[in-house]
Amino acid sequence: MDKIRAVILRNELRDDHTLWVKACDDFRKQIEYRIVNLTSNNWLLEIQKLPFDILLAKPGGLTAHFKQLYDERIFILSYILGYKLFPSPVEIFLYENKRFLSYWLIANDIAHPSTNVFYEQVEALDFLVRVGYPIVAKTNIGASGSGVKILRNSESALRYIKDTFSGKGSPQRTGPNVEKGGILKRGLDYLVYPSRILKKIDVYQTRSMNLQKGFVIFQDYIPHDFEWRVVRIGESFFAHKKLKIGDKSSGSLLKNYGNPPLSVLDFVKELTNRHGFLSVAVDLFESERGYLVNEIQCIFGQSDPYQMLVDNRPGRYTFKNNNWVFEEGDFANNACYNLRVEFLLNHTAWFNSILKK
Repeated sequence: MDKIRAVILRNELRDDHTLWVKACDDFRKQIEYRIVNLTSNNWLLEIQKLPFDILLAKPGGLTAHFKQLYDERIFILSYILGYKLFPSPVEIFLYENKRFLSYWLIANDIAHPSTNVFYEQVEALDFLVRVGYPIVAKTNIGASGSGVKILRNSESALRYIKDTFSGKGSPQRTGPNVEKGGILKRGLDYLVYPSRILKKIDVYQTRSMNLQKGFVIFQDYIPHDFEWRVVRIGESFFAHKKLKIGDKSSGSLLKNYGNPPLSVLDFVKELTNRHGFLSVAVDLFESERGYLVNEIQCIFGQSDPYQMLVDNRPGRYTFKNNNWVFEEGDFANNACYNLRVEFLLNHTAWFNSILKK
């Protein structure tokens, strides 16, 4: 059998695609790859200079201008040139774009916390007259809760709007996440591996130069003690609770790995089947209206060696013969990138049939 020929599309960060590289190296007998920087000037020439079967994407999520650049080029590669991409183009467009996600959820009639995007300051101010508090302010880009602010009164909301439209930009964490704890341990890791702190400093500097200006995103506050994180990679499903620290679950790294209800898997299976999503983490609130989608990310972090425990055993769920079947095992190694590559290798015909050609 011929090897699958892949092109890994790196982003503006030098090492952000290395998990794709490791996964492909682990399956080197079945897949060969080369790397192209999708943010470089000669990106298309480099992609097209040799034959390939699939493009493996790793969109960046730090700056608006590089996010826009990556998405524009993904659009050309998929919708104009017809190349196969994994994750799919829509999954990539939704990644680290809360503004686009809110439009997409409304257009597809998917339950979610009510979200408003204002590009006019006067319109945003008028909204504050009518809204109840608290409300959630979000930046368009901002992983691990870095751009999420809980506004509890009109004074804090007015200040937020002023900063965003005519000041220094939306308040956003640009440095270490002290809320998640483990500062001492992380500090010791940086002493042992000094190259890691240099990478972090580069990330922090990039964030600080990309504060959001000119528009605000306000979302209803949903009272909660946790969010569900439901992961789908191919036909593998995982779920756990992201526990809240203070007002936020995102970025806390506190998790509960109790057995998840099958209803949360049903919800995500139906959503992802309908839209052909095969590499997503869906974050959900529980509410009186049922499950509400808070985030959809095609690339996501992983702080533990597993994504789910069932009866204290790591594993995954698959849906077979109209039933959820638990399979014990290590399916989340290498932050689930190995599972992504394994799925592509084992389901080539099915994968090709559902992705845009």
